[in-house]
Amino acid sequence: MTPVPLAASPITQALRSCRPYFGAVGMFSGVVNVLQLTVSIYMMQVFDRVLATRNLDTLLYLTLLASFALVVFSVLEFCRSVVMQRAAAWIEARVAPEGFARAIEAQLRGLPYRMEALRDLGLCRGFLGSPGMLALFDLPWVPIYLAMIFLLHPLMGGIALAGALLLLALAVAHEALTAHALQQAGFAALQGHRRAEGVARNAEVIDSMGMMPALTARWRRAHLEAQAPQDEAADRAAACLALTKLLRLLLQLAVLGAGAWLVLQQQLTAGASIAASIVMGRALAPVEQVVGGWKQLVQARQALRRLQSFLALPRLRPPGLPLPAPKGALQVDRISYALPGRQVPVIKGVALALAPGESLAVIGPSGAGKTTLLRLIIGTLAPSMGRVRLDGADVFLWRREDIGRHLGYLPQGVELFEGTVLENIARMAENPAPEDVYEAARLAGCHEMILRLPQGYETEIGEGGAHLSGGQRQLIGLARALHGGPRLVVLDEPNSNLDGDGELALARAICRLRERRVTVVLVSHRPALMNQADKLLVLRDGAAEMFGPRAEVLKRLAGPAHSSGLARPPVELIGARA
Repeated sequence: MTPVPLAASPITQALRSCRPYFGAVGMFSGVVNVLQLTVSIYMMQVFDRVLATRNLDTLLYLTLLASFALVVFSVLEFCRSVVMQRAAAWIEARVAPEGFARAIEAQLRGLPYRMEALRDLGLCRGFLGSPGMLALFDLPWVPIYLAMIFLLHPLMGGIALAGALLLLALAVAHEALTAHALQQAGFAALQGHRRAEGVARNAEVIDSMGMMPALTARWRRAHLEAQAPQDEAADRAAACLALTKLLRLLLQLAVLGAGAWLVLQQQLTAGASIAASIVMGRALAPVEQVVGGWKQLVQARQALRRLQSFLALPRLRPPGLPLPAPKGALQVDRISYALPGRQVPVIKGVALALAPGESLAVIGPSGAGKTTLLRLIIGTLAPSMGRVRLDGADVFLWRREDIGRHLGYLPQGVELFEGTVLENIARMAENPAPEDVYEAARLAGCHEMILRLPQGYETEIGEGGAHLSGGQRQLIGLARALHGGPRLVVLDEPNSNLDGDGELALARAICRLRERRVTVVLVSHRPALMNQADKLLVLRDGAAEMFGPRAEVLKRLAGPAHSSGLARPPVELIGARA
């Protein structure tokens, strides 16, 4: 799969769609920069005409006209700021859903850059709506201001031009001195954020086993290493900004001094001298503003490049056509799967077939690949070889929004979402039908348990289900898997957190699913659940050692005769986890 061209990435297309807005801001900037000359022209007229003629009417009209121009300037300045902020918000609103979906796909692929994409999008939006972005629109007017100073007098124009070139040289030096350090600092910040998130996910383990001092020391060392390039970039940026301000003040002095000398030589009027100083200050202001906001500019540029590269990656699966609802016929056609970057496959040529309504129990020692096989069956992983088909259609290529309605999945580690119990069982759907939620809960055997919660189905469960016990999370996760009447239900160690009553409710749920001719695939070694299975698959080192009717496989496992010549241990002694 080849990457999509950067020009076709969603954020590039969104920026192109905003060209009319950027054009409007450019037009506003032109008028704003013309109106910026109001004070300079007003001072020239006051000093050179009003004071010489002592005409109060002229002073009044000039004041009224200048005041009107400044009001228009203020309105247009407000308008261009609002337009840029609206454009930035529109770009974020258009790209964010795509970025969120790509971040979920990156998690499935095991890529390190995931939710950081949304933070980078926020950085881009913040810069687009900032004064630093408006300063870039003002930069093209710097030569025009310098030309006006030349028109007042070549000497003053030469001073202003030399100052502008020096400031430009400082900006280039600023880029050379800070770009690499800022890039390193940005990368270190992302790494530190990922590391902190990983530590936070294991808060209970850290607290229970007293690991906080050791992890704090590790975090502190990593933080200090990440802080070094940030401090280096900040020091260099501060030095460049201080030099920029010093140079600008010296240029103001030089222009004022040259203007005073020209006035004494009767080559320039006093009003023109003061106006030239004001115009030069206005000409150099965007340059100083860009240098002052250089860190934000570089960070936004780096974030944009990361986003463009990330969004240019091919999608996890191509867009598919809607398919009819499946009946539940599952076929696994000699699939193999190897982790990215590894040669040895985790799953090796597994083949099986289930008719609609049949159930399969997968057993095998720890590390056999049971969980990986289930993820291949539900289509979150793409087989390296072979296909998994549901009613003849490739599960991996099936549109997720379509197949999701017909598939239920309960992973080993049940993850619930922040919200109510009802929302979680309804798979976070908007305006779910309560009757469907109650039906799923009854089928999972947790309806009565939910009613005993403080607010019943409206109980807020907290982030990740923090307000619930492990068994409660397991049963609500099971109800979520059964919501909507799926035709294929895949359960990975569904009884890992259940007590005796919970296991009995789970066995009843599987029995009801079989009555409804729902295809069930589960990983478990509990006899109560295995007795619900029509077929057994024994998985060892990623390969299918045995597959067939439950009674036949159990008989072969218990007997001494098999291909390797070694007696198999009882099923209960085979490892419980993949």
